[in-house]
Amino acid sequence: MNNSLFHLAFNVTDLDEARRFYGGVLGCTEGRSTATWVDFDFFGHQLSLHLGQPFKTERTGHVGEHLVPMPHFGLVLELPTWQAMAQRLKDAGTAFVLEPQVRYPGEPGEQWTMFFCDPFGNPIEIKGFASLAALYQS
Repeated sequence: MNNSLFHLAFNVTDLDEARRFYGGVLGCTEGRSTATWVDFDFFGHQLSLHLGQPFKTERTGHVGEHLVPMPHFGLVLELPTWQAMAQRLKDAGTAFVLEPQVRYPGEPGEQWTMFFCDPFGNPIEIKGFASLAALYQS
């Protein structure tokens, strides 16, 4: 079992808006901060949001018949947690790049997925699995 934690640092243009989205909508706990950055506990991993220009993305990633932003980051969650997050995002009026949906139904890699962007255009994919043990099954 790997007990390492993932760290990702990227730019946002407004820390208060980032707090509302990552803390309020996604439910992440705020950690340390200064006048130019803020850390969040992103479901056990560390996000460091710094003031600056967000990274450039393009819709070049193929998910079925859809093109999704690349690069992107995200999470893999157990299905009940994924469903709760999907509902929070819908309730917040999030504009989805790819609406919450199931992929590969009935197959070993069955997964639920959704793509959306934070208020700064940073793309996020959240996957949901009935069992996290199925993540790498093909």
